Amino acid sequence: MNSSTKPAKPILAPEDQAVSFAELFFDLVFVFSVTQVVHLLHGAFDWVHVGRAILVFWLVWWAWTQFTWALNAANTEHHLIQFATVVATALAFFIAVSVPQTFTSFSWWFAISYVAVRSIGLLIYLWVSWGNRIMRKAVLTFSIISISGLVAVLAGGIMGGEPQYWFWGLAILLDVLAASIGANNEGWGLYPKHFAERHGLFVIIVLGETLIVAASAVAEESWNSHLLIISMLAVGITACLWWLYFARIKGQLEHSMNQQEGAAQATMGRDVFSLLHFPMLCGLVIYAYAIEEAMVHPDHAMTVQARLAMAIGIILYSFSIVLAFWRATGKILFLRAGWTLVVAGICLAYSGITVFGTLGIALTGLFMLCVLEEKKETDTEH
Repeated sequence: MNSSTKPAKPILAPEDQAVSFAELFFDLVFVFSVTQVVHLLHGAFDWVHVGRAILVFWLVWWAWTQFTWALNAANTEHHLIQFATVVATALAFFIAVSVPQTFTSFSWWFAISYVAVRSIGLLIYLWVSWGNRIMRKAVLTFSIISISGLVAVLAGGIMGGEPQYWFWGLAILLDVLAASIGANNEGWGLYPKHFAERHGLFVIIVLGETLIVAASAVAEESWNSHLLIISMLAVGITACLWWLYFARIKGQLEHSMNQQEGAAQATMGRDVFSLLHFPMLCGLVIYAYAIEEAMVHPDHAMTVQARLAMAIGIILYSFSIVLAFWRATGKILFLRAGWTLVVAGICLAYSGITVFGTLGIALTGLFMLCVLEEKKETDTEH
């Protein structure tokens, strides 16, 4: 053997790895996907619009999180893995651009793009795991059930109309079933640091969407004192929501996952990140809609729909973190749960106050929650 020949890079990740630029490139498309999902709520905050947005957002989320599992096991510095990720990124672009058409005669376009991206993710996972018998068994179990879900998405996209809702709802059930059965197997060999960091980045993506909404309104309209104050309040609320997840919770979730091994670690990754992060992100999407509505009439009273979206969004986000923390540590964040209900209730109850007043209440309440939790943690440490 020629001594100058470099050894081939392993396809399986040899150890925990930093997030690669290929993964970050992949994430860029999902920034636009989230924006498109928020736009599905345009017009009304009712069961039809919210239901459609959640249905599509699940598919977008599951395409992303499945890839995260696959790339957690793969050596992301391997050129073929990078090439497959870039191809998936290109296909995911068509998922994003077709989101507004998911319930029209072009629903098949979203379905085909989605199935293509998910298929690449499954193929990567199968390829990476093939040399490891235990991991191969776990991935095969997950993949076989997942394929039936992909068939349901494709059938719903092609048929459209009422059958689309039924088939896509079935696809979600099959996705959850695949995760529930698959994660019970040994051999997943997850790397908690990379896994938690990837999911944290998606939280950043959705939090960023709320800032994009505020920034777009300010950039497109004539500047006035009301609009500027509302945008500052929106940025403040988003900063508080960031703090409630990233200041301590994310690190504690990662630490708890790191303490587990085998099937216990995989089920925790499934429950805490793949499943419980979804309602958390839905809360942020609904909150983004509330900010968008607030920006339309910044000098008027906030509409009932906008206040309801604000309250539901904050509750979903906060309570999902509470549940994820409880699943990971066995501890319940009673202060956060109770305080969140009070803040959301006040935002919803006062119908006569302006947008400025409603957002001011939300910001004050969430900021106080951040301060109280930080003080409690500091007292505990001492």
